[in-house]
Order: sequence, then C-alpha cells, then structure tokens
Amino acid sequence: MNLRRLQYFVKIVDVGSLTQAADILHVAQPALSQQLATLEGEVRQQLLLRTKRGVTPTQAGDVLYRHAQVILRQCEQAMTEMRAAGRELSGSVSVGLAPGTAAAGLALPLIRAVRARHPGILLYLNETYGTTLSELVMSGRMDLAVLYGGRVAVHGLAFRPLLSERLFLVGPETMAAPSAGSVRLCEILAHELYMPRPYNVVRKMVDDACAGIGVAPRIVAEIESDGTLTAVLAEGLGATILPEAMARQLVASCDAWARPICEPAIEAPLALCESDHLPLSEPAQAVRDILLELAAELPGFAAAGVGAPTP
Repeated sequence: MNLRRLQYFVKIVDVGSLTQAADILHVAQPALSQQLATLEGEVRQQLLLRTKRGVTPTQAGDVLYRHAQVILRQCEQAMTEMRAAGRELSGSVSVGLAPGTAAAGLALPLIRAVRARHPGILLYLNETYGTTLSELVMSGRMDLAVLYGGRVAVHGLAFRPLLSERLFLVGPETMAAPSAGSVRLCEILAHELYMPRPYNVVRKMVDDACAGIGVAPRIVAEIESDGTLTAVLAEGLGATILPEAMARQLVASCDAWARPICEPAIEAPLALCESDHLPLSEPAQAVRDILLELAAELPGFAAAGVGAPTP
C-alpha cells in the first residue's frame, strides 16, 4: 500500500472534499481522483461516498482512516528517530493533562524540565476533558495523557496509577458551610448541585457513590465550563463537587468554602495513560520518564502503589 496514497486519503477525509484536498495537496483533482481509485482497487473496497456536500467515508473507509493515521504517524516517528540517531533527542511529543486535576500542576514543571534536558523536543500540551484525551491516545494521535481512570481495563490503553484525589463539596459563602471539617455523603442531599454531564468521570463517581447508599444527588443544572461554574458559585446559586485541586482553585477565585466528602469518601484515581499496542518514540519515552519524576513529588503519589502500567 502506497504511503502517499494513504496521505492523500487521510487529507480527503479530513477536509471532506476532493476539490479542497487537491488544493491543499497541490495536486490536480483528476490526478487525486485517480490515486483514490487506485487505492480503492488495491483494497477492493469503496472508501468514500460522494454527495452534494462533498465526500464521507464508508464503513471500510472509516477503518482505513483510523489505521492510516497510526501508520503515517509511526512512519513520521521512524524518520524523526533515524534523523536523530547519534544526536540529541528531537521531535514532537504530545501530552494531555486533564483540566481541574492535580495533573494541571504538572504543566509548567514539565515544560521547564523538558527544555532543560531535551531542548530538541517540541512539547505539545493539551488540556481538555479526560474522555477526549483517552480517545486521542487510543487512536495514536497523542503520546501520553494524565487523566482520571485506570481502575477499569480499557481495550487499547494502558494505565499507570499515579495518585488519588479526594472529592470535595464546594459551596458559596452565602450558603451555610458544614460545621464539621468534612461532610458526609448523605448530607449533600441538602444542597442543589451544579455538575458535569453523566459521562464525566467525577460525575459518574458521585452518582455511583450516591447509588451505593440508596440516594440520588439533587442536580439542578449540568455545566462543563469552569468559568460558568465559578460564576454560579459567585452568585450563590448552589454548590458543586470537585477534585481537591480544582476545589482549592475555585475557593481561591471566589468567596466559597470546600469540605472533603466522607462516609464514604470518594477518591478520583489519576493515572498516566498510553497506548497498549503503539510503541512510544524515544522522545516520548523521555518525556514519560520526566512526567513520572514530577508526579512523584505530588502529595499522595507514594500511596497510589505506582508500578508497571495496568493493561
């Protein structure tokens, strides 16, 4: 299978148009169409459906698209490592850091350490929601990610436990704070909560913990935006439940209080995530080692039982 044809195919799927792909690739459209026809002949499958709005991949096209991205990325890594042989490490390494977690505190130390030890590495940091990060790692479009997870096996991913963060109930100063230093899980029923949607890891842990004691949290609105959540608490509209790192940030940014949840405590496991089948490039391995060193300095690291990646 010709690598250039794979590159052409991926670009066509990315932009959804043969005409636009031809312009971007600086290839005449008839020639690009011929390359596509040759590729379809090689795999004996129709790969694209032509519509008035452009082109969309068939089911076989979707499969080839996923594999082609991984193949092209591995070829790029191979070329980078061959050029770097005998020289200092160089190349791009992408790392995801789940926002609102202790992982966010690794960003600046990681940048400093990589610049000091491996100035030839171009570091790309992505801070978005954990589910998206894990999908990027699984598809080979991201090297590593630090996110919540690791307790349940996921096909295509390996998790290395780092630490656990306790969940806190966070409320505005206009709302009476629990008198004790912590709040029992059953007591959160007295509060109207603003939480992410159920697919969010923290929301799922809260829902599961409440179900375990036979209650349901009073969710009055589902919010994904940190800025909106801060505004909600600043207005005194209700409370929320957050990991410790984000809870402390929120308390520092507005008039609010935070109490750890107990009886039972809810702990969010933070893990280093990588593909279980795609090998890391040498630069990515170096960045992973630095990440583990930095994570070892975070509170709770030793108690996490860090060892080999969990398949």
